[in-house]
Amino acid sequence: MSGSQSPSEGHTALDAPHAPPPVGWGFIALYAASYTGGSLLFLAPLLVSLALKVNDLVGIGAAPGNLAMVTGIGSLLAIVANPLFGRLSDRTTARWGMRRPWMVTGVAAGALGTMVVATAPNITVVLVGWCICQVFFNATLAAQAAVLADQVPTQQRGAVSGLLGLAVPAASVAGTYLVQRFDYSTVLMFAVPCAVGGAAVLLFVWRLPDRRLAAEDKPPWSLRELAGTFFVSPRRNPDFAWAFLSRFLLVMAYAFLVTFQAFFLIAQVGSSEDAVPRQVYLGTVVQSVALVLVAPVAGRLSDRLGRRKVFVMVAAVIYASALFVIAGADSFDGYLVGMAIGGVGFGMYMAVDLALVVDVLSDPRTAAKDLGVLNIAGALPFALAPALAPGLLALGDGSYAILYAVAGACALAGAASIAPVRGVR
Repeated sequence: MSGSQSPSEGHTALDAPHAPPPVGWGFIALYAASYTGGSLLFLAPLLVSLALKVNDLVGIGAAPGNLAMVTGIGSLLAIVANPLFGRLSDRTTARWGMRRPWMVTGVAAGALGTMVVATAPNITVVLVGWCICQVFFNATLAAQAAVLADQVPTQQRGAVSGLLGLAVPAASVAGTYLVQRFDYSTVLMFAVPCAVGGAAVLLFVWRLPDRRLAAEDKPPWSLRELAGTFFVSPRRNPDFAWAFLSRFLLVMAYAFLVTFQAFFLIAQVGSSEDAVPRQVYLGTVVQSVALVLVAPVAGRLSDRLGRRKVFVMVAAVIYASALFVIAGADSFDGYLVGMAIGGVGFGMYMAVDLALVVDVLSDPRTAAKDLGVLNIAGALPFALAPALAPGLLALGDGSYAILYAVAGACALAGAASIAPVRGVR
C-alpha cells in the first residue's frame, strides 16, 4: 500500500491481516508525522507547561505534590481510556474506517481539555482539564498504534517502528521549543503545541487508506469481552506479558525523569524558574539528536538481522547508565551528558520495542485492544512515579540522586524482563 492511495481505498476487515502489502515512503512519512503530532499533544504540557502552570497557581513549595496529584489521576484515566478506545476502534464499522473516527474525536475533545487547563483559575480546574486531555488524546493514540498492525508488513515493521520511535523526541523538542517561544503567555504555551500536533494528526487522517470492518465481522461483545478489554492472558500469551513488564519498567524510569526534571533543575542544579523552560528545551534537543541518529539505524539493523530482543536489552542498559549519570549530576552540564546518553538508549529502544510487541500479538483482529492493554505499561508509570517520588525524595533528604538511581534500577530490570520472550529472536 503506498502513500499515494486515497482515503476511499480502505480495506475491509481481515483483508490479509497477517500479510498486509508493503507500504510506501509517502505513507510512512505521514504516519510518522501523525505519530509525532499525537505525542506533541500531551508531551508539551507534561514536559514543561503543566508544571509551570501548577507552580504559578500554588508556588514551588506545594507544586510537586499538586503536580503529582494531577498527573497521577490523569494517568489512571489513561490506563482505562487507551484499551477501551482500542476495543471500540476494533469494533467500529463506520464507512470512514476503523481508526480515523477515533483520531478525529480524540484530537477535538482533547484540544478542549487543553484549553481548560490553560485558562484554569485553580488546581481543581487544572485536574478536570488534564483528565479530559488524557482520556481523549488516548483515543487518538490507540487508533494510531493499531495502524502499524493493520497496514505494515512484518519485514518493514522494524524500519517503520524506528521512525515512529522518533516521535517522542521530535515531539519533545518541538513541544519544549514552542513552550519557551511562547512563554510570555500561558494560553499560548498550551494552545500552540496542541494546534500543531492536531494538524499533523488530521493530515494523516485525511490521507489514511483506513481498514474497514464489515458489520458481520464485528467481534463479539459481552461483559466478559468488556472485562477482557483491560487484560491479555499471560498464560495464553507469555511473550506479550514479558514485553508488557519490560515496557512498564523502562517507562517507569522515563516517567521519573521527565515528570520531575523541572524541579530537579531548580532544586539540585540551582537553576532559576525563568531559566528552566530553556534548559529543559536544550536537554531535550541533546537527547533527541542522539536518538535521531540511533533510532533509524537500529530499526533497519533489527529488520536485516531478524532480531529484536538484543536491541531492547542493550537499549535499556544504556538508558539505565544515563539515569545514573543524571543522579550524580550537580550541574547543568552533567544533566546534558546524561540526556545525551539517554538519547542513545531510548532511541534504540523506541526503534525496536513496538515492532517486537506487534510481532508477538496473538490476534490481528484485536490489535488496537491489545496495543491498548500494552499502553497501560506506558501510562501506569506516570501514575505511580508521582506517588512514589515523594517517599524516595524523603529518603534522600530532598535529593534527586536517590530518585534517579531508582529510575536507573527500573531500566536495568526492564532489560532483564525481555529475555524470556520466545516468539521473536
